[in-house]
Amino acid sequence: MYFCERILTSKMRQPTEVRQEQIKQAVLDIIYTDGLKNLSTRMLAQRIGMSEGAIFRHFSTKQDIILSIISDVQKDLIGSLRSIANSTVEPEARLKEFLCHTVQYLIHNKGITMLLFSEASHNNDTVLKGKLKQIFNNQKKLVSKIFLDGIALGKWDESIPVENLATIYMGIPVSLNIELILSDGEFYTENFCSRMMQLLLKILDK
Repeated sequence: MYFCERILTSKMRQPTEVRQEQIKQAVLDIIYTDGLKNLSTRMLAQRIGMSEGAIFRHFSTKQDIILSIISDVQKDLIGSLRSIANSTVEPEARLKEFLCHTVQYLIHNKGITMLLFSEASHNNDTVLKGKLKQIFNNQKKLVSKIFLDGIALGKWDESIPVENLATIYMGIPVSLNIELILSDGEFYTENFCSRMMQLLLKILDK
């Protein structure tokens, strides 16, 4: 009986989870193609083919949608980056994987950076700002670990201020967004990763 109840519960839950993912992806798509200021419940409903009322059966407020997207970033992006940073692979290979994974994630989830930072600054939302600060600091801490590991192994210049370099690294997603907007759909991930990696290695190498 208990097993059957679990199956029924799972089947009932799945449509809600699917709809929530569709709503979050539509939010990111609209922000990327039309801008944050044009994000409305009406446009969102049209994009995914459901009523405005139905949207709010899945998320109580617009902030709930955004906080759910942030939770996804923490789980999917930061979780993967932590595994990369803590692996036993040599630092240069780790740094490239760390960088390229971030780039691929942001390209796959177009609009996520614009959404998170624009929404936080526009609404001066302290909860959202706190979560964004945590994501930002986690990335800085993880990439700093890779830098420090390379320095400890004697591969990179020990005189480099790691904190400052980590801050410079965090500007890469901003540059990525600019290139995505200006590329008019023609964007090559590997080329961007290679250019950014070459820049970092020029700074790091002795």
